[in-house]
Amino acid sequence: QVQLVESGGGSVQAGGSLRLSCAASGDSNISNMGWFRQAPGKEREGVAAIYSDGGSTYYADSVKGRFTITQDSAKKRVYLQMNRLKPEDTAMYICAADSSTAGVHSLALTEYEYTYWGQGTQVTVSS
Repeated sequence: QVQLVESGGGSVQAGGSLRLSCAASGDSNISNMGWFRQAPGKEREGVAAIYSDGGSTYYADSVKGRFTITQDSAKKRVYLQMNRLKPEDTAMYICAADSSTAGVHSLALTEYEYTYWGQGTQVTVSS
């Protein structure tokens, strides 16, 4: 079992930055971690993902060049640096993780690739 706790959300003006953090605890080795977001009335969407083996990263087109996902050396904490934030980035940001050795990178930004989910942290960007 893996428990995930997010932090770092808040309110910021358009053009500003925030850094989200997600800490994983539990017995399992983490194979990949990701960030998803869900705005009111919208479906959950994958934002960024990182694989522990090799450090491959993946981003949604809407955040490429603005968001960066990184992981600490222990592979138990993942960060999402969000720059040049826009009002449309407003959402609940949710951390996800998996411990499978058979990760499918083509599914990195889909819910299928993750077993464990955090509660989320709210990000609000005002214009």
